[in-house]
Amino acid sequence: MCGIAGIITNQSDRLSVHRLKKMTAALAHRGPDGEGHWINENNAAGFGHRRLSIIDLGPTGAQPMHYLSRYTIIHNGEIYNYLEVKEMLVQKGYSFCSQSDTEVIMAAYDCFHSNCLQYFDGMFAFAIWDAQEQTLFAARDRFGEKPFYYYFDDNQFVFASEMKALWAAGIEKQFNEKMFFNYFTLGYTQNPTNAEETFYSGINKLPARSYIQYHLPEHRITRSLYWDIDVDFIDETITEQKITTQFNRLFNQSVQRRLRSDVPIGTSVSGGLDSSCVLAGIQVTAPHQYKTFSAIFPGFRKDESTWIKRISDHFATQNYTVQPNADRVIGDFEKICYHQEEPFQSASVAAQYYVYELARQQQVKVLLDGQGADEILAGYHKYYHWYWQQLFRQDKSMLHHELNQARSLGISEPWGIKNKLAAALPTYAGWYLRRQRSRQQLRLHDLTSSFVKEYGESYYDIAHFDELNNVLYYNTFVNGLEELLRYADRNSMAHGTEVRLPFLNHELVQLLFSTPARYKIRDGYTKWLLRKSMEEKLPAGLAWRTDKIGFEPPQQQWMSDPRLQEYVHESKRTLVKRGMLKEQALNKKIQPQEAHAADNYDWRYLVAGQLLR
Repeated sequence: MCGIAGIITNQSDRLSVHRLKKMTAALAHRGPDGEGHWINENNAAGFGHRRLSIIDLGPTGAQPMHYLSRYTIIHNGEIYNYLEVKEMLVQKGYSFCSQSDTEVIMAAYDCFHSNCLQYFDGMFAFAIWDAQEQTLFAARDRFGEKPFYYYFDDNQFVFASEMKALWAAGIEKQFNEKMFFNYFTLGYTQNPTNAEETFYSGINKLPARSYIQYHLPEHRITRSLYWDIDVDFIDETITEQKITTQFNRLFNQSVQRRLRSDVPIGTSVSGGLDSSCVLAGIQVTAPHQYKTFSAIFPGFRKDESTWIKRISDHFATQNYTVQPNADRVIGDFEKICYHQEEPFQSASVAAQYYVYELARQQQVKVLLDGQGADEILAGYHKYYHWYWQQLFRQDKSMLHHELNQARSLGISEPWGIKNKLAAALPTYAGWYLRRQRSRQQLRLHDLTSSFVKEYGESYYDIAHFDELNNVLYYNTFVNGLEELLRYADRNSMAHGTEVRLPFLNHELVQLLFSTPARYKIRDGYTKWLLRKSMEEKLPAGLAWRTDKIGFEPPQQQWMSDPRLQEYVHESKRTLVKRGMLKEQALNKKIQPQEAHAADNYDWRYLVAGQLLR
């Protein structure tokens, strides 16, 4: 895990070690263990790197790294199956000077070219300069765990792990007001129809599961998608025993690979199912007393302290806890926004920031975490009505059973005539929802008419979701998961720690998308397959909990604090000065909301005002 930066140009005055060092200085938090810079002979390509040493800690693992007197690479992330890929390449005649996964990437690229990406199980963003072809090849992992931002014009292609490095290189910081409009009105931090768009005009994001090639002689950019999921292929014949066996095999393999490290490893424990399953997987594949890290909120009705202790006792871990509060959030808010760079949805991001800080204080550089399970295994309550709509069309007797089971578990997700109409007419329902939400966006009374008139383009998008698989695909690959991965990347790297996610193994994800919906939501339970597969490995009662929803701090309580409310007012004043909010908005009473509330407007104003200063 590191920070990468680079410049490709045909104008030598735009490339210097001094400019590269400015970029890597802005990324120092991502790589506190060392730095390196390189410029090629004709001053056309230059790389900068900040190192976080995880694998091959010696000088042979340093970057920028060279191979075959042709390739130079900078790499952020980990290729978890690098040992298996390396063995295959050795059999093909390749040799290696290091024990790092980075060198394996270059050999694989030389052997397979862009198809090398099909062989990698990992989280990564890397760039390879090919001296022979005078071409930059850059790629990002399948789910978007590691970031890659770039700017280009007629004279240069500039890229980095974070946008602050681009600004340090002299790229102008221009705000993208259309993105802010959709953040204010919908809470969106992504454009579902354009994965490259960011909150800053002129700065693009390389989409997940994509690679880009910049051909210097022609100043030409090409971008390609290298991996996708076939949502239409469902193996209806698979049995419960077979899917459980396959799931356990792939999940344990994913955990085992993500334990490869030359530095200490720990894990986050939230008290819920996903992080507990990761910890259970660790103990199955590599039993040991690991350090675990948790945020607790004594007195808060959603505090998970009791379950965290039960889990820690069950697995005999050394559990360390942090208790974030309004004081700490106020004191660190500017710093958290600086690291995040773009808006975020709730105070959960701040709580996560402190968990990763705690891990670093305990000398743990690598954490395994449970993100991704909700999206690929249907863990959110919003997925109930999508599944029920599917059953309404396909199997009404099963629908009756599932509704009764859900109600017996206390699930109050609505089901009525609107859902039945949506099930019968999914295309029309999608059109209706788009029109309805777009109109609602234009009616947010706090926004000035001039701001809405100029930038009020709705990014709300809801596709033709006639199957549960379709909405899971949307949240995994289009709008949802990558937002959470960005939070985790920035929060962990702010403290020089690395987060690894066992649920985001592409073979495991492919298996789950080919699995019938009845194994994801069943007998009223979300994530049924995960619960069933792991129930014997977890503390009693944990696998079938239904009262845990997300990772949630007492945001409503914090936002009732007069000091944080004054912070909100300051942010709103900034937005008024920028012509985004009406002046009357300053007189409105602040409405503290829970972290996952749909109308979290004052939180959005708080974050946006800080970023726009």
